[in-house]
Amino acid sequence: MTELVTFDQLNDFFEDTDEKIIEPYVEYLNDVMSFYEINNKERISMFLAQVGHESGGLRTIKENLMYSADRLKVIFPKYFRGVDPSAYARNPEKIANRVYASRMGNGDEASGDGYRYCGRGLIQLTGKSNYQAFATDMNMSLEEATEWLKDPEGATWSAGWFWDSRELNQWADKGDVLTVTKKINGGTIGLKDRQEHYEAALEIFG
Repeated sequence: MTELVTFDQLNDFFEDTDEKIIEPYVEYLNDVMSFYEINNKERISMFLAQVGHESGGLRTIKENLMYSADRLKVIFPKYFRGVDPSAYARNPEKIANRVYASRMGNGDEASGDGYRYCGRGLIQLTGKSNYQAFATDMNMSLEEATEWLKDPEGATWSAGWFWDSRELNQWADKGDVLTVTKKINGGTIGLKDRQEHYEAALEIFG
């Protein structure tokens, strides 16, 4: 294993995360970053900044969809027009099945694909099409890949795969947090936090 980052560096960067959570990621992150050539200060810092934001400091590898009715109207306004959001509030399965229905390769709301292929991994891989593409490149069945995404190792590899599939090293080399964020998030949600993570990472992984 090429050691691009150490446990001490990761522990410093993910300062609010328990050491026991961080420990297994040392090997996985080094393997994945080496494989996908996330191997200089700018790339490592950008990757870990985005991972840090997306996963809540490695503590979450599945999308949190425990939204209240009021938050649903703010986060997913177009999916709850003319629909009572209280019927979906605090029910991650129902929420995912509605907001991810009939897009990203998913079936309709009744199919259950929205929740089955909700955001997983250190960079939230979402939608059946993305899951299938990941599975194909990992030489796995869709079912195997879906299960692997629930594991820290698979969660890390999916983040590296997503990063590489969107060719984000080129933007990391330029220190372009905005473009990387848009390509990961589809917008600019959490941009300030991602920028702060990036600046901290440059100090730690320089």
